[in-house]
Amino acid sequence: MRKLIIDTDTGSDDAVALIMALKSADVKVEAITTVCGNVPLELATKNALMTIEVANGQKSPLYVGAAKPLMRDLVTAVNVHGEDGMGDCDLIHPTLLPESKHAVDAILDIVEKNPGEIEIVTIGPVTNIALAILKAPEAMKKVKHIYTMGTSGFGPGNTTPVAEFNVYVDAEAYRIMLNSGIPITIIGFDVCLGEAALTKDDMDVLLASGKPEAVFSVKCNRSLLEYNIQRCNEPIVDLPDAVAMGVVLWNEIVLEDKWCYCYVCTMEEAAYGQVILNDGSKLAISDGFAGHTPNAKVCKTINNPLFKEKLISLLVR
Repeated sequence: MRKLIIDTDTGSDDAVALIMALKSADVKVEAITTVCGNVPLELATKNALMTIEVANGQKSPLYVGAAKPLMRDLVTAVNVHGEDGMGDCDLIHPTLLPESKHAVDAILDIVEKNPGEIEIVTIGPVTNIALAILKAPEAMKKVKHIYTMGTSGFGPGNTTPVAEFNVYVDAEAYRIMLNSGIPITIIGFDVCLGEAALTKDDMDVLLASGKPEAVFSVKCNRSLLEYNIQRCNEPIVDLPDAVAMGVVLWNEIVLEDKWCYCYVCTMEEAAYGQVILNDGSKLAISDGFAGHTPNAKVCKTINNPLFKEKLISLLVR
């Protein structure tokens, strides 16, 4: 049984990813840790607690983490996910409560008790992970693997022309994680689009199933659906965090990946949050890239129709 810690800034696509893991029979979610990002920390925590209740699966403990990025003011995505992060549908009424221990301490304790076994899945800014690395770097080297939904991959950004949201919120933290020596797989925003998005027909199937977690997964993404209709005139729901969780749960959906040296830009404001991926195809003669070995495996192509087939099957089960 694989052992996961899921670190989340619980917006609507995070909620779907959490449900996927909590309903999976192949993994044990040792803990869910919350961080600010899509919404402020208090809302991210409430959203995660509600999702645990809805998931009809494992009841994993939840630990509250960082309320602000390491060095910058918080930027949220309430314009995309709604003011509450869950579509502003009055869905958030959790009865569960978080644990008293801080998320960073919980991560370190769980890793120490399970050396070489814990896989961390980050589906938000990685502030908690960076804080754990800074606090106990040797302990964090016992992490088996980190899967991260972050970077724009080999495509453009979704927050600035070059930066993806999860990195942009706390690029300093992302740099610390990438330079930690922990094995890392990156699922970039570029592979989470296209046929991976839920269409109106897909959402109709989920609603018609009557399964609480399937209905919840559609309703909580109402603001994201409206955002996409206004932005690109398409009634779709793209689910980057769910795609990332799909890579964790179903490795067969990965068609191509590439080892890269990944450099996080933190100095120049216009490039802040950009992650430059050097896959060895460039000369890399500049000081920033010369002589560096790969520090992450980056997903390059995903079988998005297969991902969606597995996702819908899991939600209506």
